[in-house]
Amino acid sequence: EVQLVQSGGGLVQAGGSLRLSCAASGVNFDVEDIGWFRQVPGREREGISCVSIRDNSTYSTDSVADRFTASADNVQNMAWLQMDSLKPGDTAVYYCAVGACWLGLSADRFGNWGQGTQVTVSS
Repeated sequence: EVQLVQSGGGLVQAGGSLRLSCAASGVNFDVEDIGWFRQVPGREREGISCVSIRDNSTYSTDSVADRFTASADNVQNMAWLQMDSLKPGDTAVYYCAVGACWLGLSADRFGNWGQGTQVTVSS
């Protein structure tokens, strides 16, 4: 079965860093990619980054590209999101999910979601 288990969230001061982890059991990284999303209460999920082992590539939206780095390891079946220079506007619940990076970061094109982890950035 496919199961994504997340960890690494927490409370951090503005300018600090966090690394989120996504343990992607049952996911074939030769076929599927890992996307990263975040959601603020009352707002739709926002796709922010994606990592493709198949294509040896990553994608990030402009709002985070200079600060966040997605990575993955096909042997460990793990994905990570390194977040640096965090801002209060980054406060959200962060999710990893299975999909295809080349299709774009629309949440409705991803499935097998992780449980989410809260990231709170204080000013």
